[in-house]
Formats: sequence, C-alpha cells, structure tokens
Amino acid sequence: MTQIPVEMQAIIAREPGDATVLTLAGRPVPAPGPGEVLLRVHSAGINRPDIMQRQGVSKPAPGVTDVLGLEACGEVTACGPGVPDALRGQRLMSLLAGGGYAPWCVARVDHSLAVPEALDDAAASALPEGLFTVWHNLFELGRLRMGDTVLIHGGGGGIGTLAIQMAHAAGARVIATDGERDRFDALRELGADEVICFHDTDFVQACEAFTQGRGVDVVLDIVGGDYVRRNLQALAFGGRHVSLSFLQGSAINIELLTLMQKQLSLHSSTMRPQTDAEKARMAVALRRHVLPLVAAGRIRPRMAHSLPLADAVRAHQLLESGKVFGKLVLKP
Repeated sequence: MTQIPVEMQAIIAREPGDATVLTLAGRPVPAPGPGEVLLRVHSAGINRPDIMQRQGVSKPAPGVTDVLGLEACGEVTACGPGVPDALRGQRLMSLLAGGGYAPWCVARVDHSLAVPEALDDAAASALPEGLFTVWHNLFELGRLRMGDTVLIHGGGGGIGTLAIQMAHAAGARVIATDGERDRFDALRELGADEVICFHDTDFVQACEAFTQGRGVDVVLDIVGGDYVRRNLQALAFGGRHVSLSFLQGSAINIELLTLMQKQLSLHSSTMRPQTDAEKARMAVALRRHVLPLVAAGRIRPRMAHSLPLADAVRAHQLLESGKVFGKLVLKP
C-alpha cells in the first residue's frame, strides 16, 4: 500500500507576474471528498490557462487550491465517499479544477478517463484539457460533422494538434495554420489536408481556393483580435466561428452585416468555468466517442518536452515562446 504523506512540495505563483514567480511551496496533501479520488501524480499537463492564472488574469474558484495545473495522470491511492474502492491502483487521466503541478492531487471520478494500457503517463497527462476543450468547442459548439471543412488556427499547439486529429477522425477536411514550415509535414501526418503559413500567406484566400470559393464550415480560433474579422470572411454561408483563446487580444471589430448576410454564428467558451455537471456530461461523450480512438492509437498527443516539476519556470517560458510544437508536461 502506498504511504501517503501529510505534506508535499507543489508549484504556486507567489504573486501575479511572469514565469519567474512560479515557485515550489509546501502544501498539505489533499484528502478526497465525495466522488473524488486522490491521485499520486505521475505527470501533469501544462496549458495556457495556467499562464493566465499565473498572470492574475484568471483565478481559481473559491475553495480551489492555489496549486496550478488543470490536468494530470496518476494512480488512484485513496477513494472519497461514494467511490468504489476497486478504483485503487488504477491509472486515470483527469480534468482538474486545479492542483496538478504537485506529487498528489484530488480529481473527480466523473471528470476522469481510464488510461488506455498502451498510453504512457506523459502522453496521458497531456490529453484531458485538450480532449474536453476540442470536443466541446469543435463538436458541440461548432457542430462539426463528416464532410465539413474546418479551419484550425495554431495547428502546432497542444490544442491544435489534437483538434486536427479529432476533426480528421470525424471525416472532416482540415485546414491548419502554423508559422513554422518545418512542422507542415508532421501536421499533414496528423490529418491536416492543407497547411497554411500565416507569415506569408493570406489564409482567407487560401481557404477560398481550397474550398473552390465556398468557404469553410467551422473556424476554431485561438488568436482573436483582427483574425476574427478575417475568419468571418473565410466562413461559408451558415458557418460557425468558435473562439477559445485570444493570443492577439480579446477586443474585436466585426461587421454585423457580414454575420447577417452569411447567417454566421459566433461561439466562445473556456473550460474552467464550466459546471461540474457539464464537465461530467462531456466526459461521458468522450468515453463513448473519443477514448476508443485514443486506445486504438488514432488520436495521440504530440509531445514536445517532459520536464521535472521543479522546472516549471522553464516550462512556462517555453510555452510562452510560441516555439513549442505539441505539448509540455511536468513530472513530479
């Protein structure tokens, strides 16, 4: 039986700021509540919402730990009330309210997915936030269907590489944008039918050419700013625009006339504020529609680097550099 300590060293932001505000700090090992398990964390994923929390742009909900980390893979070492003891010893990959950058964290069972046997801990920890995010934004809000054409911005990022694979597996045609041409072949291997370099190519014109003037059915956007106006130009009649981040700013300037004449719809979401019930509902859908594809090897995270927990500062700096192809994870 695994010995559970009383205290642990975990990563927090001592104040809002750049990556250097991240530090190891002593925290009590959390106890699982009703419907929760205690995970011995094997690996934890790093996401842009972690950066926003570190910067003070977003904050954990009341009662949620100040330890960063919204996804992790680990072994169940203790079960809270209402959780079958048979889960002890099983590996789970979990969407978290916080606490992943630590040797131990609590996770809701209904926000967790069983780890397929062939998937290692690092890869498993890189999946939950991306799977939940892409499923909700691309398939629920964007209503992506077989035969649709989707434009995915930031194809080389953690979300983008998963979105390409999931859209391809669903039978959609995929156009991805990226700024590094040496990634293009790898993005095509993931399932992109067309890859556009945003540095020197007008993606609106490229989408028009690829679709023979029709436009794309869905845009999955992480850029915001002026991209939104151009995304609307790239959309077909009845197209759906989904925003899940705003790397170039949250303020946009768009023409309502374009929306009305083309009957476009705008959607946006972020995962952290979703209710527990909504996340549990998404987990059910993922177990049914996506986890079998992960188990079969048709969907895999593109891994960039696995770093020690103590190197969280460097990990955040790498992610913010924009040069990371795929996913970064931390190992306690």
